[in-house]
Amino acid sequence: MASTVNKTAHPFSKANLDDLLLKRFFYAPAFEIYGGVAGLYDYGPPGSALQANIIAEWRKHFIIEESMLELDTTIMTPEKVFVASGHVAKFADWMVKDSKTGEVLRADHLVKNVLNDRLDRDKLARNPVADPKKKAKKETPLDDALVVEYESILNRLDEYSGVQLGELIKKHAIVNPATGNDVSDPVEFNLMFASNIGPVGNNTGYLRPETAQGHFVNFQRLLEFNNGSLPFASAQVGRSFRNEISPRNGLLRVREFTMAEIEHYVDPADKSHPRFKDVADVKLRFLRKEIQSAGKNDIIETTIGDAVATGMVANETLGYFVARIFQFLTKIGVDPARLRFRQHMDNEMAHYACDCWDAEILVSSGWVECVGCADRSAFDLTQHMKATGRSLIAQKPVDPPRFIHKTEPEWNRKELGLTFKKAATSVQKAVEALPTEELEKIRAATENEPYKLTLENGDVVDVTPKFVKIVDKTIKQTVEDYTPNVIEPSFGLGRILYALLEHSYWARESDINRGVLSLPPLVAPIKVLIVPISSQEAFKPLIHEIATKLRRAGIFSRVDASSVTIGKRYSRNDELGTPFGITVDFASVANGTVTLRERDTTDQRIGKVDEVIAVVADLVEGVCTWDEACGRLPAYSGVQAVDGAAPTS
Repeated sequence: MASTVNKTAHPFSKANLDDLLLKRFFYAPAFEIYGGVAGLYDYGPPGSALQANIIAEWRKHFIIEESMLELDTTIMTPEKVFVASGHVAKFADWMVKDSKTGEVLRADHLVKNVLNDRLDRDKLARNPVADPKKKAKKETPLDDALVVEYESILNRLDEYSGVQLGELIKKHAIVNPATGNDVSDPVEFNLMFASNIGPVGNNTGYLRPETAQGHFVNFQRLLEFNNGSLPFASAQVGRSFRNEISPRNGLLRVREFTMAEIEHYVDPADKSHPRFKDVADVKLRFLRKEIQSAGKNDIIETTIGDAVATGMVANETLGYFVARIFQFLTKIGVDPARLRFRQHMDNEMAHYACDCWDAEILVSSGWVECVGCADRSAFDLTQHMKATGRSLIAQKPVDPPRFIHKTEPEWNRKELGLTFKKAATSVQKAVEALPTEELEKIRAATENEPYKLTLENGDVVDVTPKFVKIVDKTIKQTVEDYTPNVIEPSFGLGRILYALLEHSYWARESDINRGVLSLPPLVAPIKVLIVPISSQEAFKPLIHEIATKLRRAGIFSRVDASSVTIGKRYSRNDELGTPFGITVDFASVANGTVTLRERDTTDQRIGKVDEVIAVVADLVEGVCTWDEACGRLPAYSGVQAVDGAAPTS
């Protein structure tokens, strides 16, 4: 049985975690030697590997397991695409300016930060911490009614318009906390980066703020690739860009980031999901829109099956993806106790959306939206059809067939062309747009009493049966056209990565400065550290053998033969989240045995090289737990069969 470990001996320290991430180069400010640029970050070797492993598991969990169609579409996008999608008009946040310095702040974040700070100081005033070494300024508690009002505002913050945010700022005397200066009224700021496509200045394009439009404009090709069958999903991982007003909190709000998005196309008349029963019993924590609108944040814990059955979640397909999102996040190491699904409030939700839930993860700065899961109805495909005139529809069989009686025009194109010439097409288009009762008037028209038809340009022309006959037809309908609805799970991978790092970080009970990242083997940047007790030539053949066998098993390893102690080598790899270590000593050379160390407990087991590698492979693949591994390998006693220093933790 594995040893137990106390991960809560020290309170979480964001400062210590940030120092570790910078020191070990998980990520760092981009262009740092030039002073850096707010909201831009570079990932170092462990950060890049961690992100790649998260993406690999995302692709397996969604694309492979759900048989999705993967895309890789362009980042630069013509303006007309985003005009059609509504981004040019509406993809904006509210910003305010410092009245004296001109510093730009995002309005809702300003309100959130100031009110949270006031509430924190209120808690300190009500429950002062006795510390004779500190002579803190005595705080005056807030009025109870004001505390309730602040909490209500914070719970409903996403619901407020720009005007309402301005009113809140004035009512509660909110100023720029950095300067104490007043701020301006909120104004909208579009978050897309604009550019020109090609050398001509009138061909505007934008860096995409999401990958979604690349899916929608390719819908017809995707449908054909899928043999015309629905439902199906397309998926894409790629870079997106948002010109954030005031980037804050490291990876939580940046200007360039990696997204993973899914667009699941479904018949609007049937939003059931064939695999919903597989997740129906998954229990989740929900924050409903009605609770938020009441200024509260009470969590409802229930199964996704019950949530859909009661109508809290709109349909099975949306519910299925909510549950699969939960399974993915917890599989890669997000703490389920710090994960909730918050429903968008009515004023917050897009007008075209049927329902929307955000997977929010609790970190040291509060709840952060990391995944959005929305039923976008048919909005996107409909908008692009209107803009382009191209068909973005699907068909389904009608069984039994329907017989439809229609009244429609039948044209004498020769007479139409001779009489109306260039206007013939406009006449034809105007007639075909008429309702049945107007078509009947054309049927009754004569040369003496023609039908007065108004064209799109306002001209009025005479139409008689000489040009068009109105006929009745009975059509047998065996297929029906429809515009698919879209269920969209959208993942912010940088936010997920950072939340995972916070949830994984702790410090050893013996030393608050010995930080550990308990990353699951599934996503850990390095899976195994190979540690020879010295750099002697005698160890090199065995080290090469172990590293080669690990590579063949698909396990990423690293050799650390530096001159520092084994304990120090393991400690600095604990900071990298490396879950396992293999120590090569003199007994290894003589007997072919090595010790296997587990990161969190520092337990060590011993076995033959091939036995240990087989156990490590199962641990990395999630086939067995460390407790089960302890049943397969005996404990290491610390006694060497051959002279040499014993490995330490």
